[in-house]
Amino acid sequence: MSVIVAWLKERLPVSADQLKELTNEPVPNHLQRWWFALGGTPAYLFVVQIVTGILLAFYYEAAPQTAYASVRHITEDVAFGWYIRSVHRWGATLMTVAVILHQMRVYFTGAYRKPREINWLVGMCLLLLTLVTGFTGYSLVYEQLSYWGATVGANIADNVPLVGGIAKRMLLAGDTYNNSTLPRFFVLHAAVLPVTMLALVALHVTIIRLQGVTEFHFDDEKPDEPKHYNFFPDHFYTELILGLVLMVVLSALATVLPATLGPEANPLVTPEVIKPEWFFYVAFRWLKLFSGTAAVLSMGLIVATFFLWPFIDEQIRKRTRFAEASVYVGIIGVLAIIGLTVWEAAVAH
Repeated sequence: MSVIVAWLKERLPVSADQLKELTNEPVPNHLQRWWFALGGTPAYLFVVQIVTGILLAFYYEAAPQTAYASVRHITEDVAFGWYIRSVHRWGATLMTVAVILHQMRVYFTGAYRKPREINWLVGMCLLLLTLVTGFTGYSLVYEQLSYWGATVGANIADNVPLVGGIAKRMLLAGDTYNNSTLPRFFVLHAAVLPVTMLALVALHVTIIRLQGVTEFHFDDEKPDEPKHYNFFPDHFYTELILGLVLMVVLSALATVLPATLGPEANPLVTPEVIKPEWFFYVAFRWLKLFSGTAAVLSMGLIVATFFLWPFIDEQIRKRTRFAEASVYVGIIGVLAIIGLTVWEAAVAH
């Protein structure tokens, strides 16, 4: 063993003390609270998605003629295929929830304000990419609902002025769903989107390292309590425990509520009920309340407002007395999103 260690030290001249100093950056004490350490949760789930996605890709065949049969083979024939697919499905759900909660935490604590506006923009991009990744993954199963959900999604994109037609053709690889559509979804889901997200995560973490973590102080903190603690091993152990808890939760959900398989897609039969994944319920309900173009434009305006909110909030704070107007706007927004989501989930279709 000493020979191996000496061999590694000669080729990697980094001592244990140097490595400890590199990873041992003090972090604010409030990161011991899970609500303030939400960033690590979607990162862990992202790793789970990559690992399980690679395992699924060994058996998945991205073609309309073979996709459904390959998913059935994974679910029914491959050893533990049902478990891997179920973990992947539930991991996608929990990752979406975690990213949304993380953005909410950043919003309601004002951690997007100067000088952290760029990281807010990066976080919003990651949120949108997470939703798009979920949409493309949902479409790969080639079930009746996923097929028509992808068709409806492309038609919605077509309502966007100027770029809508181009976006629809890029998404479907043509004017309608065809033999090239599913392979395109697969490339987007398994390669383009994950690589883009990895690059944004790297940028996100780099900015955090450069700026430092936003510090918060609470009334219940003791005066003699340390304001910081070491990233390694203290915070690392915290994240490791969270990861183990998440793995137990994922395994339990995958076992108790495994991923199912609906009827195979039939392009000639439109189902009576077309429902997207739950995280698109709010958009689906919004589209039903307004006409196509008006709904798409208004949703685009809302999304643009989310992106630009750090700069809007700065102007509100400068020009009015409502220094914490963002809190009230956020509460109204969250209630509206929850209300529209529950409405879409509960109504008869």
